[in-house]
Amino acid sequence: MLTRRHFLGCAAAAAAGELPLVDYHAHLDEIVTLDKALEISRARGVKFGIVEHGGKTVHRYRGLLSSDDDLKRYLAKLDGKPVYKGIQAEGLDWMECFSKPMIARLDYVLTDALTFPEKDGRLVRLWTSEAKVDDAQDFMDRYVRFHVQIVATEPIDILANPTFLPAPIERDYETLWTRERMRAIIDAARKHSVAIEINSRYRLPRLAFLKMARQAGAKFSFGSNIHGTDVGRLDYCVEMAKELGLRPDDLFTPAPPGRTPIERRG
Repeated sequence: MLTRRHFLGCAAAAAAGELPLVDYHAHLDEIVTLDKALEISRARGVKFGIVEHGGKTVHRYRGLLSSDDDLKRYLAKLDGKPVYKGIQAEGLDWMECFSKPMIARLDYVLTDALTFPEKDGRLVRLWTSEAKVDDAQDFMDRYVRFHVQIVATEPIDILANPTFLPAPIERDYETLWTRERMRAIIDAARKHSVAIEINSRYRLPRLAFLKMARQAGAKFSFGSNIHGTDVGRLDYCVEMAKELGLRPDDLFTPAPPGRTPIERRG
């Protein structure tokens, strides 16, 4: 478990390199209310980007945003607070829930490939026990194509939880994530100006992917995706940033008004 001394050491290392500590993948819940999140943010010296799930009601998340009215209430709740305002987009059709002007009011949109469309049309949550993999190579080919589809077609800022693998094949990470598969995702992210999240919950992506992305000129964001009071713990993010020699201009920052992905890409 990350100790306070260790975390403060990581924070000091980030400060020494003048890297801003921002957790763009922070969720509120029954334990971490907005007031609690602000308290944790101040204590850890980490600014939070608060994200709520957004998309059609089929996704069944607590607090799911599914309309402009939902999004207005969410933005009003965060208005004036020292946080970034984002959503975690769910499904390829999430844009149908909101108008473009409302999406443009967000500081950023992140999404991932973890709600995965199977061949029979089912949406499978890859982080749960419902994820079954009969043919690892076939799964990986479809999974990589899905990553590329998301990055190429959705007006997003951040690709979250990159290179995550479901439990049945997690042990084969090094062999399944070939250079060609990594390159396909990195090239798509670079082409469409989508930042790659360094995720401290899953400790992903691993260093080989991150080095390749760094060489390609990709941008990075930090994200804990940790629910509960450990939100904002960015030890893996800082460790990888040090390994990669990241500078402030290598990190994602929200686009100014008029330049958000929904305004640039539609």
